[in-house]
Amino acid sequence: MSYFKLLGLEKEPFSSSPDPEFLYLSREYDLALTNILIELRLKRGLTVILGDVGTGKTTLSRKLVKELSEREDFIFHVILNPIFESEKEFLFALTRNFEVPLSQSYQNITVSEIRDSFEKFLLHNTRVKNKTVVVIIDEAQKLSEKELESLRILLNYETNEYKLIQLVLLGQLELYSRILQMSNFYDRIDFKYTLNPLGYEETKEMIVYRLSKAGYMGNISLFLDEAIRDIYYYTKGYPRGIIRVCHKCLRALVMSKVKTVVDKQLVFDVIEEDSVSKWRHAGVKHE
Repeated sequence: MSYFKLLGLEKEPFSSSPDPEFLYLSREYDLALTNILIELRLKRGLTVILGDVGTGKTTLSRKLVKELSEREDFIFHVILNPIFESEKEFLFALTRNFEVPLSQSYQNITVSEIRDSFEKFLLHNTRVKNKTVVVIIDEAQKLSEKELESLRILLNYETNEYKLIQLVLLGQLELYSRILQMSNFYDRIDFKYTLNPLGYEETKEMIVYRLSKAGYMGNISLFLDEAIRDIYYYTKGYPRGIIRVCHKCLRALVMSKVKTVVDKQLVFDVIEEDSVSKWRHAGVKHE
């Protein structure tokens, strides 16, 4: 039997997978998601979401995908790992994923011809079908300068009222420093937002929320306040770290056969084990 069922849970509450159903919408996340949807609805063009490693950009992108999937007037594609050998391969991948018909094979077609075909696709879907075409790029800091320039050119496709393509880039903070050096790309950003780590109260609310989504209906909290506070200080409010430590705490709770809730001592033991594991992974001897 899975550990979470032993604790009265229907699902694993702290899975490492970016399940949008378990995304706790803190004030920042809610603000970011709401503004992204507004930008897309108004067809403003370019949105950039920044955040350090572990702040939940990928989970936010999955939540956005879920929102768009429930709307019939959106056509979208998600690029999870934007590493391409050339600008041509990048543009060809876009057309292939949107099922854009091309006049020639990859070997014979030119970059200019691919762009022309994609522009026709955008015009047909936005003007005739009244659809909004969206490209969501996760790990956008991996985009090369040529690929960023290619995206800038796509943003030139527009009517008198709106952009024909909507871009949402989610990337680490280094993406911003690169964009700053491309003034003609930076000027096209209509909405930019940086995700920050959670505060203590948000950390507490996130833990309670995920347990609730997993089906916990107990009369007492599985995590004492003292435990949550130590988890917060250790993870510094980064959602990925919170999820990892909470998972280990629940696993340790089941194994203890003595404790009925996660308390300060259990968190201390888990954190100590987690720290040793990190040192070993980094090749540092811990004594």
